[in-house]
Amino acid sequence: MHIRYDKASDQAIVTPCKRVAGMIVPPPDKSIAQRAALLAAIGDGTSRLVNYPSSADPLSTLRCLRQLGIQIEKDGNDLLVRGKGLDGFSPPAAPLDCGNSGTTMRLLSGLLAGQPFDSVLTGDASLRGRPMERVAGPLRAMGAKITLNDGCAPMRIARSERLRGMEYRLPMPSAQVKSCVLLAGLRAQGRTTVIETLPSRDHTERMLNLATQEQGGARHIFVTGNTPVPARARVVPNDFSSAAFFMVAAAIAPQGALLLKNVGLNPTRSALVGALEDMGARICISDLRESGGEPVGDMHITASALRGARVDGERIPLLIDEIPILAVAAARAEGRTEIRDARELRFKETDRISAMAENLRRLGASVEEFDDGLSVDGPAELHGERVSSHHDHRVAMAMAVAGLMARGETVIEDASCAGVSFPNYWQALASVAS
Repeated sequence: MHIRYDKASDQAIVTPCKRVAGMIVPPPDKSIAQRAALLAAIGDGTSRLVNYPSSADPLSTLRCLRQLGIQIEKDGNDLLVRGKGLDGFSPPAAPLDCGNSGTTMRLLSGLLAGQPFDSVLTGDASLRGRPMERVAGPLRAMGAKITLNDGCAPMRIARSERLRGMEYRLPMPSAQVKSCVLLAGLRAQGRTTVIETLPSRDHTERMLNLATQEQGGARHIFVTGNTPVPARARVVPNDFSSAAFFMVAAAIAPQGALLLKNVGLNPTRSALVGALEDMGARICISDLRESGGEPVGDMHITASALRGARVDGERIPLLIDEIPILAVAAARAEGRTEIRDARELRFKETDRISAMAENLRRLGASVEEFDDGLSVDGPAELHGERVSSHHDHRVAMAMAVAGLMARGETVIEDASCAGVSFPNYWQALASVAS
């Protein structure tokens, strides 16, 4: 076995493999699932959520919704959410614990702003260190009363009158900020318009079937206040971001071919496919179809000889979560790969630019760190070493793939954080590495 997780020490031990092959069904998409749960909670009636994930972040969303008086129950493998309409939340008896989930905190703040009761949003130490002024600012402009602790959580939202609709131009591409303002606009007076000059994940506007318009090179998204949200069944596709680790593992392995089933292929999420193809990866997509309003397909990845490439500009927001594993691909590619315009990575669960640069250097890669990204010269002869996940699920999972290509033994500390997005990641990766 090339991957072993030791629960007692919370370490993953990885040894090199020669082949990555087989089939993987990635876990459900947590970004889509969390939005589905929030919209079901403010829906008029009972919604059925199909393929809802058991990972930590989506469970944090459910826990917060239950504190707000929303009834959620299991029905076989599905969830039934008893929506109470736009004004149906009950005052929470205690602070709402968002765990490690920035999506929960930022999107839920949009629904809680302007409510006739006080609320507090908090989370673990990592989440309490992440910037929240980016959502608090526009919400205050709509009339919300929000206080932060040096720009971070706990986020205290005071009771206030109904919000005012507004026009808001995103200062940077951010699906979470965009979704927060759109969700706040559902309960605001008048129309709210969000303008984005660079595209970001469009799950929220897809789910709400919002009107959009291209004007002057920017995308305008419109929501009208007090528009009811109908209850409905929502099918959650499998997570592209989780599939990304297996895509790269299969591409950089000495040999093999891998099938990834039922993967969400929303174009605002799947730019890694094009980036890897630019590097020479052999990727084939089949059975492309629509499920739950999202494009879905099967992905076939074959071991490939990769070459360095530049990844920057408009592509970055569309693969922001996949940059840690893209950096691993870069370490095995011929020539230099440079990733720029990705400063947002410094404000994730950890500073992912710094964490990946540090860990890849420990394994022997040549990495230069920039304020907004990094460059990697390859192919590196990687060697096993002890590395830290920095309590970040994407760093932990990326370093496991690197370890499969390194001589000797790689030990990943604090490895259980992979469960934030992929509860059985260590077993799944072990099942295709030989």
